[in-house]
Parts: sequence; structure tokens; C-alpha cells
Amino acid sequence: MLVPLTRETFHQLIPLIATGPQYKYYWGKFPDFLQRLLISVVAAAVVLIVKVIFRLDFGPVVFLLGLIGALYWLWGPVYWASLRNAQCRRYKYSGFFRGRVLDWWITDELVGKQETVDSKGDLVIVENREKRINLEVGDETGFTAHIKAPLQLEHKVITRGQVAEMVVMSNRPDLSRIEQISDIYLPRREVWVSDYPYLRRDLFPEVSRRLRDRPPERRGPRRRSAPETPSMQDYRRYQQW
Repeated sequence: MLVPLTRETFHQLIPLIATGPQYKYYWGKFPDFLQRLLISVVAAAVVLIVKVIFRLDFGPVVFLLGLIGALYWLWGPVYWASLRNAQCRRYKYSGFFRGRVLDWWITDELVGKQETVDSKGDLVIVENREKRINLEVGDETGFTAHIKAPLQLEHKVITRGQVAEMVVMSNRPDLSRIEQISDIYLPRREVWVSDYPYLRRDLFPEVSRRLRDRPPERRGPRRRSAPETPSMQDYRRYQQW
């Protein structure tokens, strides 16, 4: 099922200014905060050097620049999240997609490396790895999409055949070529699968309910959907967590 969305609805689902979950995403962990704080300190120090040591006084301009730089640790996540939202909003057309979970699997991804020294003074490289869930969704037309996200405890309820919903983006009016997809929502379990929370999670379920009774727009031959029942393969995967 694919239903075109109006521009107004699309902008409501992906607002220009960062939402709370998006701000939290870019706030990051403690090392990310320290990095932003260091940038803020350097920016404030540069302004102080210009004003005190070089005795250059540009009045309110320098004060404003110094204040903005000193508060980068606070407004930085808003800027980066809003920039990412703006990249999505550049697509001219969007649609509401409803399909089913075709498959899912878990991978162990390398997310970073750290250099440290052991008790003998030798350099040791420590790999930071993170378990991620890979979700493949599709519909009866043959369209499929894949998303990869950090593995969460609530993902244990995911099984093949579950209804999956998301927003797709394109530069073609008929949405024949999908350029970008949002996070995926499983309405029957109220579970989200995402790396970055593109959609407003307080509004998307309401849009889903409004569009539930609309007839789907087909783009190809119909094929049978998988039943929404867990398989033995699903149970074996759960045991790997």
C-alpha cells in the first residue's frame, strides 16, 4: 500500500526544527558532549584573545559571536538535527507506505576504535562493537526496503509478516523511484525501528489511522504476503541476543 502525502502532512511528520528525540540523538554520549564543550571553550577563548590581547573591539558583534560560540554545546544538537531534517524535506514528493516484515537478522557492527595502553605499556587497540537489527520490509508489488538500527530490547517482538509502516521520499510525482525512507513503525506492537528518529512519533500513528481505510495504489503484480506468525528461525535468532 502506498498513499501520496500532501506537502503539509509531510512537513508535519518531519519538521524543520529538531524534535525532542532528534535532539537527544545528536546530544550523543558523554564523549560527544565533551567534544562540543571543547569547541565552545575554544570559541570563547578566541573571542577573548581578540578583545583583550589584540585590543580589537567590535562592540556587540564580538559579544554576540562569543556568546553563540560559548553555547555551542547546547545548540549544536539542534543545528545538526535540523540540517538532517532539511535534507529530507528537499524531496519534492512523499508517500505513506504500509507493507510487511519480510525478514530480519542481527549483525555485530564495528562502531569505533580506541587506543589504550595495557599494564605492560604496550599499545592496544580496542574495537567498539554494537549489535544491530537489520529489517527488510516490502509489499505485494515487489517493492522492498532495508533498514539497519541499534538493537533494542523491544525488538524481540518482531516477527516476519508483521505490518510495517513508514514514509518514503522521492523526486518523482508517481513515487516510482524511492530515494529515501524514514524510520519504520510496527503498529500492532507499537515498536519503532530506526537509527535516526525522522518522524514525529506522536503524530505518525494518527496519520496511519486516517489512511488505514484508503485503497492502496499498486505498482505491480500482487503476491502473497507472509503470515504474521513467529517461525522456528525467529526463535533461534532470539536465543542469540
